[in-house]
Amino acid sequence: MDRIDRRILSILQEDCTIPVAEIGRRVGLSTTPCWRRIQKLEEDGVIQRRVAILDPKKVNVKVTAFVAITTSRHNDDWLRKFADVISEFPEVIEFYRMAGQVDYLLRVAVPDIEAYDAFYKRLIAKIDISDVSTSFAMEQIKSTSQLPLSYVQTEKPRAERDDQ
Repeated sequence: MDRIDRRILSILQEDCTIPVAEIGRRVGLSTTPCWRRIQKLEEDGVIQRRVAILDPKKVNVKVTAFVAITTSRHNDDWLRKFADVISEFPEVIEFYRMAGQVDYLLRVAVPDIEAYDAFYKRLIAKIDISDVSTSFAMEQIKSTSQLPLSYVQTEKPRAERDDQ
């Protein structure tokens, strides 16, 4: 990956609907080489998918809950079962296995507290959990799907490598 790839990724993270010709213009490439780079980034799994970011309020999921879960079960079978259970809940929009006092952390999006309570009851009916602690977000201060690209280790551009 070189500096041009990094700039392409930055543009796509901002708006993946920008035409390839425009992306190419912004990074100094014609359409075909730019398209090839994007295809390569997809083939390599750097670009996993392209999505639309929705306004939670406009789709009636105004409440964000962070659910900290601890369990006394720490084996692969239980984790697989737990992951299968969680996959059944569309309300769970992020799911992490944690280090520290909390074993798992879920980010849950629901319309209101009553919907969260219904989610909680369905969850504990499906799997044995030692402790569940929920915190509700009062206000979202920052939200982004854009990963920081300053950490990407870049190579010299292909033309510069070929000249050496």
